[in-house]
Amino acid sequence: MHDPHTPHDPYVRVRGAREHNLQGIDVDIPRDVLAVFTGVSGSGKSSLAFGTIYAEAQRRYFESVAPYARRLIHQVGAPKVGEITGLPPAVSLQQRRAAPTSRSSVGTVTNLSNSLRMLFSRAGTYPPGAERLDSDAFSPNTAAGACPECHGLGQVHRTSEELLVPDPSLSIREGAIAAWPGAWQGKNLRDILGALGHDVDRPWRELPAAAREWILFTDEQPVVTVHPVRDADRIQRPYQGTYMSARRYVMKTFSDSKSPTLRTKAERFLTSAPCPACGGSRLRPEALAVTFGGRTIAELAALPLVQLAAGLDATSETARVLTADLTSRIAPVLELGLGYLSLDRPTPTLSAGELQRLRLATQLRSGLFGVVYVLDEPSAGLHPADTEALLTVLERLKAAGNSVFVVEHHLDVVRGADWLVDVGPHAGEHGGRVLHSGPVAELAAVEESATARYLFDRSPAPAREVREPSGWLRTGPVTRHNLRGVTADFPLGVFTAVTGVSGSGKSTLIGDITEDRADTAGVGRLVSVDQKPIGRTPRSNLATYTGLFDVVRKVFAATDGARERGFGVGRFSFNVAGGRCETCQGEGFVSVELLFLPSTYAPCPDCGGARYNPETLEVTYRGRNVAQVLDLTVESAAEFFADTPAVARSLGTLLDVGLGYLRLGQPATELSGGEAQRIKLASELQRGRRGHTLYLLDEPTTGLHPADVDVLMRQLHGLVDAGHTVIVVEHDMSVVARADWVIDLGPGGGDAGGRIVAAGPPAEVARAEPSATARYLGRALGRERP
Repeated sequence: MHDPHTPHDPYVRVRGAREHNLQGIDVDIPRDVLAVFTGVSGSGKSSLAFGTIYAEAQRRYFESVAPYARRLIHQVGAPKVGEITGLPPAVSLQQRRAAPTSRSSVGTVTNLSNSLRMLFSRAGTYPPGAERLDSDAFSPNTAAGACPECHGLGQVHRTSEELLVPDPSLSIREGAIAAWPGAWQGKNLRDILGALGHDVDRPWRELPAAAREWILFTDEQPVVTVHPVRDADRIQRPYQGTYMSARRYVMKTFSDSKSPTLRTKAERFLTSAPCPACGGSRLRPEALAVTFGGRTIAELAALPLVQLAAGLDATSETARVLTADLTSRIAPVLELGLGYLSLDRPTPTLSAGELQRLRLATQLRSGLFGVVYVLDEPSAGLHPADTEALLTVLERLKAAGNSVFVVEHHLDVVRGADWLVDVGPHAGEHGGRVLHSGPVAELAAVEESATARYLFDRSPAPAREVREPSGWLRTGPVTRHNLRGVTADFPLGVFTAVTGVSGSGKSTLIGDITEDRADTAGVGRLVSVDQKPIGRTPRSNLATYTGLFDVVRKVFAATDGARERGFGVGRFSFNVAGGRCETCQGEGFVSVELLFLPSTYAPCPDCGGARYNPETLEVTYRGRNVAQVLDLTVESAAEFFADTPAVARSLGTLLDVGLGYLRLGQPATELSGGEAQRIKLASELQRGRRGHTLYLLDEPTTGLHPADVDVLMRQLHGLVDAGHTVIVVEHDMSVVARADWVIDLGPGGGDAGGRIVAAGPPAEVARAEPSATARYLGRALGRERP
C-alpha cells in the first residue's frame, strides 16, 4: 500500500472531516482528474469540497505569506479536519459574488479591457499632432481617462421641481417638498426656512419663482438661529440650524447613504441620463479621438464579444501581436457560451453563473499547472447546449496538468466525470457521510444514493395530460436589451416554462409582466420570486424573514418563567437591548483585532455565541431556551412545535420546498441564491391565497439536486392545480418537459437571439426546427420522471 505521507502520493486523502454536518468522514480523491461532488441539497458536499479541502489549501498557502500581507487578504479560517495529505495549491471559483460596483464590468473581470486599452495605446489611429496616450488614459476608472463631467460613470443624475414637489397645492409645512426626510429632520428644515423669512404656510404654487428656485436648488448652506414651536409641555430652546436645499439633500443621500431604503427613496426624485459631455462613453475627449479600425474604444467595448473577436483586423506588426493576444483571450469566453456579452456590460447585471464562467475563462489563460480547481456548480444558468462546451473546458484544465473538483447537480456533467464523490444520504444531520468515492458507473450499486436513482434511471415516465388555459396574458411589444418589439402570449391557469440559450432574452421578457398587465388579464395578484438575498447581514435569518420568529418569541413570552420575571416579547429579540448579550450586541461573535494580521471573528466570550444574556437564557420552553430553539433545523423544529399551529404552518411550507435541513437561525449571508428563492416561495405559500395569483420564478431549480427538483415541482404544480398560474425561466429540461406550455427564445444569445422561435406544448416545441432547446427537450420527454 502507498505511504500516504510521501510527496508523490497520487491522492488527496481527507481524514476526520467534521465541517458543518460532516460526520468525521474519511475519503480519498485522486489528483489530475475531473472529480464531481454530488448529493442532495444540504448533504454536505460543499462542506467537503469548499469548507474542508479548499479551506485547508488556502490556510497552508497563507502560512507561507508574510504576516503583514496576510491581513490584506480575506481568509476562510482553518477547517475542522483531522488531517489532509497530498493536497496541492487550490484555486476556488464560487457562485457567491463580492459586492460588485457599477465600475466593475465584463472587461475588468476578465482583464480583456487591459488588452484592448493596450491595443489603442500602441496601435490606435491618433488625430494629426496628438500625443500618444498611455493605456490608463483609455480607462474610465482612472483620473487620466475618466470623463471629468460624470467622473467615469457615464450617467448624470438630475432632479427637477416636478419631481421634488409632486403636489404644488400643499404648503411647505404640509409636506410640499416630498424629497425631504420625515420626522425631526424634515421639521428642522421647515423651521429653518421659517427663520430665514420664507412663508411655510402658503401653497407652494403661490410662492415667488425666485424663492422656489432657491429653496429647492441653492448650494448655499446658511446657518440661522431657530426658535422651535413645539408641544406646550416641552422645553423650547433655540438652536443653530444649517439649511440644505432639497436637491443637495437628495444628491447627498443618494451618493453617501449606507441605507438601501434611503438610497431607494432618494432615487425616486432623480432622473438618470447619459452624460452630455461623453455621451455615456465614460471617457475624456482625448481618448475618444483615438480609433482602431474606424471605431473608438467605447464603440468596440459595446460590441458583443463574438463580433469584437471577428472584427479585429490588424494593419501593422504591433497591431497583429496585440490583436492576436486579445482574440486568444476572448476565445475561452466564446467557448463557454458567453459571446453575447460585451466588455462594458456592468458586473451587477450578470448572473452568478455568468460571473463564475467568466472567471473560469480567465483561468484557462493563466497557464497554472498542478493546482486543484474547486468549482461551485459551473453549469448554473447554462442551457444544455452550452453544457457540452463547459465539459470541454473542464477537460482542458485537467489536460493542462491540474485537478478539477466540481460541486455539481447537472447529470450530464456528473456523467462526464472521471471520479464521483456522492455525499448523503439526506440533508443536514441526516447527511454528512460519503456514500461513494470512485468511478461513476460504480455508484449504480449504492442503494442509499439519491443521485444513483436519477443518474441511471432513463425509463420514460407516463404521459401526463396538458392542462387547458383559463385565459391569456399578453405582454409587449417589448424593446429592451436584445428584444426588438417582441410580443408574447402567456396562458393563465397553467404551468409555463420560458426557455432559450443564455442571453436569449428570457428574463427580459418576463420582466415585462407587471401588476397592471396582470390586473387587465383578470389576475388578482402578481408574485415575483427571485434569487436575491433575503438579507445582507447575519442578523437576518430564516426565522426572522419568514415571520416565524415573531411567533416563537410570543411562545417564550407566554411561559411561566417569562411571566415570573416580567419578560415581554421584546426580551427574546437579539436585535434590541434588554434580552440580548451586550458584549456582542446580539451578533453571537466578536471581532478580534490582531497586530499585523487580519481581523478575525471569535464566539462571544460572554454568551458563547448564544446571542442572549444569561437571564434571558434561563427561560425555557419544553426544556430548550430561545438560543437552542434557533439552533434547531426546520425538520427538528417541526416536531418540537407540532402542536403550535402558527409555527407548524410556517415550518410545514419550508419542509414542502425541501428546506428541512436549514437551521432556524441560519444567517442570510450563508444561504445560496436557490435557498433564498425557496424561502421566499415558502413565505408566499404560508399566506392564505385568495383569488388568482400569478407566480414568476427565475430559474428556481438552480442549486437543486434532481430529488429536490421533484419536491419543488410538486409544490409549483400544486399551485396550478389550485387555480393559479406559474411561469418559470428554466434550463432544466426535466422541468420543461413537465410544463403545459413552453415559450422558447433564441435561436442564439445577444444579437443572435431576442425573438420567440417556438411556443406551444412541450411535445410541439420539441419538434421546432430553429430551436436550440428542441433536441434536449425531446430527449427529456423520452425519459421524463413523474
